[in-house]
Amino acid sequence: MRVYSFEKLIVWQNVRQLVTEIYNVSTSFPKFEEYGLVSQIRRSVVSISSNIAEGSSRNSAKEQSHFYHIAYGSTVELLSQLILCADLKYITDKQLHTLREMLENITSQLNALHQSTSKQ
Repeated sequence: MRVYSFEKLIVWQNVRQLVTEIYNVSTSFPKFEEYGLVSQIRRSVVSISSNIAEGSSRNSAKEQSHFYHIAYGSTVELLSQLILCADLKYITDKQLHTLREMLENITSQLNALHQSTSKQ
């Protein structure tokens, strides 16, 4: 079985863990949020993973950097949505703290990846 380059990236592996956490935590949201915040936070976290994968497949460093930058933006979008979820009491402050730490780690890794490709 072939292993693609994005699968080797630690940041992608960390996002993969985050996807699982987001899906798990959002199963307890109110049913009426299924097409609201549940859908939105799930799309945001999947977008992070997808943009890392797509960026890693690009031939030029400029294109790679562009997709890593988009993935970074999706992490900030997800953080904003999670803060709203905490405000609405859909997640606890402890859950927000844990997810926020994961996001901060991922944003640092994405920033480093973006910086390294934009210098090439």
